[in-house]
Amino acid sequence: MIRAGITGPFGPVALVERDGLLVGLEWHLPQVPGESALLAEGLRQLAAYFARRLQRFDLPLDWGTGLNADVRRAMADIPMGETRTYGQIAKAVGAAPQAVGQACGANPLPIIIPCHRVTGTDWFGGFSAPGGVETKAALLRHEGALLI
Repeated sequence: MIRAGITGPFGPVALVERDGLLVGLEWHLPQVPGESALLAEGLRQLAAYFARRLQRFDLPLDWGTGLNADVRRAMADIPMGETRTYGQIAKAVGAAPQAVGQACGANPLPIIIPCHRVTGTDWFGGFSAPGGVETKAALLRHEGALLI
């Protein structure tokens, strides 16, 4: 696996590549950065997202398998500036909302696969990044989905 990172408005992030696919986003800069065309393009797209010039990522991703893959694809289909509830995603993939929440929490590519766009019906939901729900709120404000 190779890693490369940048520092954006939500702190440092690194992309992780394995076998020509992005497999992770980590919330720190790599100790030993690597280089590849995929990592360079991923970082370029992240920088464009941070600058509000990119609304949807177009990168080869490891989607995982089973329910996790289904939930990740459903999250990737949520347009920038919009949210869905755990229940809406659950209905779309044929699973329980709690299982969707667990799949969101297991998302290895936050921001790129936008788990921050999934909320509870009458609560914000969690977020596994440093800063937790404050980072989730900051991402949603950045996208115009949260106006407070």
